[in-house]
Amino acid sequence: MTHTSVKTAGAALSAAALLLLAGATPSAHADTAPEPGNWLMLTVTHGDAPAAAEGGTLLRCDPPGGGHPHAEEACAQLSATDGRITALPAEDTLCPMIYAPVTAHAEGRWHDRQVTWTETFPNTCTLHARTGALFALDGT
Repeated sequence: MTHTSVKTAGAALSAAALLLLAGATPSAHADTAPEPGNWLMLTVTHGDAPAAAEGGTLLRCDPPGGGHPHAEEACAQLSATDGRITALPAEDTLCPMIYAPVTAHAEGRWHDRQVTWTETFPNTCTLHARTGALFALDGT
């Protein structure tokens, strides 16, 4: 038994040493990872290519917040569709017929379900008419 616990302790010390050498601690990673619950990382890029994995705006819905300028409204809209972005009701808006494509991307969790969604719209007006407050990231 002593031999087994020495190996276990040695493995734990080795793992801790590797973490320290890598410049990471278990609590440091926990501080940067989003909490469990309803949250999405949202990005909007110009063109028809999705944004890089880094950056974006975090939307948390338990409670609403996370840096999104319209968090309460966006969370209410998502709650009404059980987190399904494709089911958000389109607004009755007249948009110009100017082709300036934007790609919206959402990735996160909704009620313990993985969410990954990407769609390209002909312009920002169409994006906002189709997704409501969810991708209104500029504060307007």
